[in-house]
Amino acid sequence: MAPRVLIVQPSYYRSKTDRTVFKVRRRPVVSLTLPYLAALTPKGWDVQVVDEQLQDVDFDTPADVVAITVWTMMSYRAYDIADEFRRRGVPVVLGGSHTYFHPEEALQHGDAVAIGEGETVWARMLEDAAGGRLQPLYRGHIVKDLSGLPMPRYELVDLRRYGPSRTYAVQASRGCPFRCDFCSERLYLGDAYRYRPVADVVEEVKRCGSKFIFFADSHFGGKRDHTMELMEALIPLKLRWSTLWTTYLCNDVEYMDLAQRSGLLHVNIGVESIEPETLAGMNKRFNKVPKYGEMLANLRQRGISYSLNFIFGWDGESPDVFGATLRFLHEHKVPVAYFNLLSPEEGTPLFERLKAEDRILDIHDLGRWPGHNCYIKPKNGSPQELERTVDNMYSEFYTVRSMLARLPLPVSLANLASWSLNLSQHRMVRSGRRLNNFDSF
Repeated sequence: MAPRVLIVQPSYYRSKTDRTVFKVRRRPVVSLTLPYLAALTPKGWDVQVVDEQLQDVDFDTPADVVAITVWTMMSYRAYDIADEFRRRGVPVVLGGSHTYFHPEEALQHGDAVAIGEGETVWARMLEDAAGGRLQPLYRGHIVKDLSGLPMPRYELVDLRRYGPSRTYAVQASRGCPFRCDFCSERLYLGDAYRYRPVADVVEEVKRCGSKFIFFADSHFGGKRDHTMELMEALIPLKLRWSTLWTTYLCNDVEYMDLAQRSGLLHVNIGVESIEPETLAGMNKRFNKVPKYGEMLANLRQRGISYSLNFIFGWDGESPDVFGATLRFLHEHKVPVAYFNLLSPEEGTPLFERLKAEDRILDIHDLGRWPGHNCYIKPKNGSPQELERTVDNMYSEFYTVRSMLARLPLPVSLANLASWSLNLSQHRMVRSGRRLNNFDSF
């Protein structure tokens, strides 16, 4: 009989006081994690995958080993799943961004923990599991050459749960060329920005069989020449695609024209602040506030839907930054905005600085719960005041009146995307869940 592996992507608990598991009936984006890890699995293994947001975890599933991918917000739920399988005598291996920073913690709930990129450790872990010789820690190295990566095994995913116009997540690059003070991605993804050959990316897009693609890169335009080559190759495919990149690319006319021709539907942009002093403190000086108006005009002129990310709670920000930000958004008729509270991610300069100043409220709980939670002692006001202020920004920005004033008529697919994201955030505000919906890019 072939050895059996069950790969689980856990959901999360709704809150500290509500330990029910968050569930949805459908998801618009087909996650890459499960089908890609299945593709890395050596031949001869029987593979099953479970996305817990869409389906229950069956603890009676016959398995010789269970693999769980762990993100910080999912960590408590991931550990409970792991503990239950181990109670039943099934070995459990844990990996993901959270285990990179907390391997000792993860080892309290798993038989083995993977640190680093899966391509270099996954097959060895399974071989050791099959032989009954799992080691506590497997440390992978950064994969410098991203050519020839295996194609995700979407046949293992119940695609009926993603709707008829499902969007597939595809990764064209790894890492980020920047060093923002608050971001931890470069720590577990490596310092080097790496990208896949254009032909490989195009082949994966074709195999998805969908006209809707989300490029799940930290920074899609990290190497301009490569991105230009990729976008040129996307034109014949007649896609509508979405991604994330930074502000300065929106002022590159040649780049933006090609993005439009290749089918760019929506882009998410880390603006972070409208105050230059705050951006300098974040080590994000490449965001040029005087250029913001030009940037937004370039997107609007090309009919591209977009969303802006903001971070509040920085030490040097002015007291009127909240109202000024809302006025800026309404003035420029920004279709979508996400308001985030400054959170010190493990290993970052921000984390080390706030830890030394004894300003992190609960290091153990940091980032573990959904919603707009303040985990620091702000310089200005209390954590509760900062949370209320950001909640009020959502309430004001996502009113029906605000949406009617900001959003163009939904006569194009891009405009429909903007309306869809707004309605999602409007429902969030009305439900009181206070959780950004990033699953709809």
